[in-house]
Formats: sequence, structure tokens, C-alpha cells
Amino acid sequence: MMRHLLCAAMGLALAGNALEAAENQVIRISTNHTDLVLQVAENGRLYQTYLGERLLHESDLKELDWAVHAASDGSVCKRGWEVYSGSGNEDFFEPALAVTHNDGNASTWLYYVSSSMKEVEGGTQTDIVLRDDAYPVEVTLHYVAYPEEDVIKTWSEIVHQEKKPVYLSAYASTMLYFNRGSYYLTEFTGDWAKEAQMSTGQLQPGKKIVDTKLGSRAAMHASPFFMVGLDQPASENQGDVLMGTLGWTGNFRFTFEVDNVGNLRVIPAINPYASVYPLERGEVFATPEFVFTYSTEGTGQGSRNLQNWMRKYQLKNGTGDRMTLLNNWENTAFNFNQELLAELMREAKDLGVDLFLLDDGWFGNKYPRKDDKAGLGDWEATQDKLPGGVPALIESAKQAGVKFGIWIEPEMVNPKSELFEKHPDWAIHYPNRERYYYRNQLVLDLSNPEVQDYVCGVVDKLMKENPELAYFKWDCNSPITNIYSPYLKERQGRLYIDHVRGVYNVMKRVHANYPDVTMMLCSGGGARCDYEALKYFDEFWCSDDTDPVERAYIQWGFSHFFPAKAMCAHVTSWNRASSVKFRTDMASMCKLGFDIGLDELSQDELAYCRAAVANWNRLKPAILEGSQYRLVSPYESNHMAVNYVSEDKASAVLFAYDIHPRYQEKLLAVRMQGLDPEKMYLVKEINLMPGVTSSLKANGKVYSGDYLMKVGLDVFGFQQMQSRVIEFVAQ
Repeated sequence: MMRHLLCAAMGLALAGNALEAAENQVIRISTNHTDLVLQVAENGRLYQTYLGERLLHESDLKELDWAVHAASDGSVCKRGWEVYSGSGNEDFFEPALAVTHNDGNASTWLYYVSSSMKEVEGGTQTDIVLRDDAYPVEVTLHYVAYPEEDVIKTWSEIVHQEKKPVYLSAYASTMLYFNRGSYYLTEFTGDWAKEAQMSTGQLQPGKKIVDTKLGSRAAMHASPFFMVGLDQPASENQGDVLMGTLGWTGNFRFTFEVDNVGNLRVIPAINPYASVYPLERGEVFATPEFVFTYSTEGTGQGSRNLQNWMRKYQLKNGTGDRMTLLNNWENTAFNFNQELLAELMREAKDLGVDLFLLDDGWFGNKYPRKDDKAGLGDWEATQDKLPGGVPALIESAKQAGVKFGIWIEPEMVNPKSELFEKHPDWAIHYPNRERYYYRNQLVLDLSNPEVQDYVCGVVDKLMKENPELAYFKWDCNSPITNIYSPYLKERQGRLYIDHVRGVYNVMKRVHANYPDVTMMLCSGGGARCDYEALKYFDEFWCSDDTDPVERAYIQWGFSHFFPAKAMCAHVTSWNRASSVKFRTDMASMCKLGFDIGLDELSQDELAYCRAAVANWNRLKPAILEGSQYRLVSPYESNHMAVNYVSEDKASAVLFAYDIHPRYQEKLLAVRMQGLDPEKMYLVKEINLMPGVTSSLKANGKVYSGDYLMKVGLDVFGFQQMQSRVIEFVAQ
């Protein structure tokens, strides 16, 4: 009797023409190989009925039951996989949305109102409006499906018309559900100099949380992307896998919850830690974009989906060229002057790279930047170091025949700076406690529009004085410490969110003003690498760790979500036990750069580097624009191999690395992927040291793509830290 009474009460509350018109409506969000199917149930609410491989027949969609996978708990009404579940309803698991209303009520029940579709660049956007039946709270769910790339982008917008602010304590971008026998989460975690380290574990009943509370430089410990293997751990070339990433450079939280009957819900969101958000009447709260792909052919295909999509639709200048460069940091650190930099620019030209990049240490006069203890915020060239300022450096670069780029960290301030003396209220810091510092600096309060204007002004001033500046390395070295905003005052629940929105606003403005200036995103290495920021940056710095052995793992991890052209890798002096060839070959599988003094190199090593730069430039159609195939994992062997194939399959390149092979271990042939089986390919080993001839048996021979993919080549050896780069040219 109680079951019938409660269900009847729900039905009465939902009476209305909108419900009658919407009942059992099916909403299909599709790519060429994936279906996400939603259904409006008889209770007027929206449920996920399917997410998986695309269904062939439209008629099958209506056979999907919105409540078939509901938890078995003797509840009084049927419960299904609600698409955007609110806190306080009959669902007993983690919600997408939690709102405290003006009257203190903390429940939200969302009902379907309408949906619409429109064509957007590369795909179709579906917008679904949901509304609470008791409060003027509305949520719009947005989905953009990209058919060719098999990628779906989704986010939500929350708005209300209550008289006073409501308080949001949960605000997910979306919710996704799965019904499988088991689930395996692959995380990408680490710290400074060991970014994107991969680990996999089975999800058990209950919740697994992956989150960060660092505010800025937020991906330092946990990366904003993950993979979930369905029924088995995520595998490179087979099996079903969800690969997802959140476009948010601040605190994020991924919730993976296995319920009492073995269903999995995945909830990507801004982390609500210390962020109960007061939402004003009429203010729209837009969540970050969550981008995902569902692959039935393992993580390799999933990565190619995301890499291809990112180049086309997300990454700044994603289909454009990339410049090789010489950076001075590892060579000089803070110790340089105008004459030395001019000499290094001539070295850059001699090396054959496109650009010279001046790193940290060029600014500050009252508090010169001699180390990391002073000067941040005072973006004037140090007069005794650089009497001609930045204009003289650009002139030296022009004379040398290279472009010029410069390092900035405009979101940060040293307490020992003129900026902090003038505007202490612009920095995030406690008003009533002793301050503590990360790397001797504080984070500027980007929730403050005045501070946003200042940060934009840093770039504006440099560009107006130096319109030929071609490149910025934009760093972000500190998490948020001393967490209090002088600007927000009593509204501190907005700080973590409004600060990040301010960061994006600055990035957007700089991009709008200087769209053709190349921008590198850096955060003490790879601690800022989200898809949203990369709308405004051409590339990101994967790690300050340039040891080629460690880079094998770092670059392997990042490659699951980023194309090679977005990943900067430099040749440095880290790990001098390895050869310059090994270091250069490791960097060449990404966007190649150098950060080394050429006087350290022998004539043969310098000649090798020049040839490697020329080879990399020639192979850009494969490395930067082509499809990537991860062949041999450093996590599963003592070797690594990755190959790239150009879009027309006319050229390819294989990077093969012997990292730490064991004595007389069994060596297997490496089988290429992605070639045209009908084409014949000339095999040629490149990136050889002067005077060295290839020991590759296949060198100079012609093989079919079919042979190279089924039989493969013997490219590995027994020597520590050795490498091969092999080019394939269709005949």
C-alpha cells in the first residue's frame, strides 16, 4: 500500500502537459561508433538507458528500459540511471547536483522540460532543459557529438530565480553509467619531475575519488584525465574502455562509484572542497567541459580519437605548424647577460632550430631576479643585465636569423617585489595569520577583475613594445597557499572557482589580442595540462624532468590524451650516462626542442643534432599530423616503441628505445601499425651519428605494409639506453 501511495503522490506532483508530451521520449547522442541513449520515463525524469557501441537499428532504442539496471533495494518506486541526479531525492548514491534553497531545503528533483539539436562545427549539439518541480531551479545539459572522431563533449549550466542566493555544494559536468562484470581504473598521478605516472586497479563496491585541492597548478599530483577498462583492465589494442578528461585547471574531482548491484557511475566535476558556491539569482553556473571517447578497440584507438579531435577542434593552432627551439635555462639558469644571449641565439641558428627562448631571470630592477626569491611581478628587463631591454634581444635574434620568445609567470608574485609593495591586496593571502610560501611566492587573485586586467597588461606591454615577439612560455609554479581572497571578502566559497574562471578569462583575452603568437603552457612542468587551457595554448611542457629514461614514462602517459604536437620535449644534459642521440631521439617523438649548451657537444654530436632537427622537420606530416600507435610499453617491458603514420599513409616513422634491457633477454620483433598493407615501403634508419652505419638488417630494403605489420622488424638490442629512428617511405 505504501509503495502505491508514494508513487501516486509522485505522479500527482508531476501532472502537466509537458510531461504528457515528453513521456518515453528517446534522445540519442551518437558518433559513428558510439551511442549515448537517454529516455524520459513515465515519471517525467531523464535517465540513461545505454552507453556503448553504436546500435544499428533505430527501432531498438525504444526497447531499452530506463529502470532495468536499477539498484535492488526494495525501494518504494522504480529507480534508474538518472542523467543528472539531485541531492535529496530517492537515489541513495552520489548526486550530480546539490542545492540548498532559500528555505533551507536541500533537495532537488529535476524533471524533463525540452530538448533541441543544432549543427556545430564537426558535429551535433543536443541541449536538454531540466527543471525542479518545487523550486525555480533549472539545469541545461549540453552534449556535442563528433561523429568522425568518436568523441562526445558535455557540460551543464545551472540557474535559478529564487529571491536570494542558493548554495551549490555539488555541481558535476555530467554523469555516466555502466553495467559490466568488473571495472578497472587507470589513473595518471605523480609530482614534480614524475608526471603522468600510470597505475591501474579494480574498482570495488563503494566510491573511489581522484581529486586535487591545490587550486592552481592543480594537476601536480593527480592529472585531470582517466581511463576505465570495462570487464578487463584497459589494454592498448583490444577491449572496451572509457577515456575521459575534464577541462579545468583548478580543483577537480572524479567520482567512481560501484553500487550495491555492481553498476558503475562516473561523475566528473569541479571539486566542491571549500567551495560551497553562493549562486545569485539569474547567474548561470557553467561547469567545465568533460570530453570522452568510448573505444571498443582499446586505448590505442581511444587515444587516436582524442588526438585527432583535439587537433581539429580544441588545441590552439591545432592544424598548424610547430617551431623547434633552443632554450637557455639548463645552460645558464639566472646567470646571463645581453652579450651571452646574443651568442646563444647564433648557436640556435647553427643548430638549425626556428626560435631562441629566453627563460626565467630577465626582469626586475629594484628587486632583480637573481634567484626565485624576488622580482616576480616586476616585468621590466633588468637594466644591468640587459641594458637594451627586450628590444635589443629581438634585434639580436633577427641578426642571428631566428625568432625570439620569452618566459613569463604573470599569475604569481614574490612578496619581495614592487608589485606586492604597491598592491598586497592583489595576492591571495590570509589577513590574520602568518603567511607560508611555496617557492617563495604567492598567487595573484584572478577572481579580481582588476588583477585580470593587470595580468593581461603584462603581455600587452611586452607585445606593444616588441611586436615581433613570437613565443611566450607561460609558467605557473605555485599552488594556491594562504587561501583567502581580499577581493571576495565574505564570499570565500567562490574563490577556487572564480579564480580559475579569471585565469581562463585572461587566457581568452590574450588569445583574442595575439592569436598568432605561439604560447607554451607550463606549470613547473606538466602540472597544468587541461583541455580548456589548451584552447589558448599551442603546446604544453610535460615535465621539468628531461632525463630520457624518465621521459619515456612521462611521454607515454601523456600520449594517451594529447597529440605529439601539443607535448614539448627538450634535449638537455639530464642523465649524462645516456648519449646525446638517445636524448634527442626520445625528445623527437614529441615537439622537439633543445635546452643545452652547444659547447658541451662534440663536433660529431653537434652534427648529429643538426641532422636530427632536419629529419624531424621533414617528418612533421607523420609526427605532428599523423596517427600515433603505441607499440611496446615501458611499463610492460625493458623497451619502448611508438610509430606515427601520415594521413595519406605515404610516410611513417618508428621510434624504438632500449631502456634497460636484461642480459640476453628474449627480444621480439616490433610490428608496425597503421600502414597501408598494399603499399611498399622503403625502410631507412635515420638519426645516425656521423660515421656510423646502420646495423639494421632491413635498412635500405623494401617491404609491404602487410609484412611490416604482421612480421615486423628486429629493432631492439641489449645495450642500455640505445635508440633507433626508422623512416618508412611509400614507393
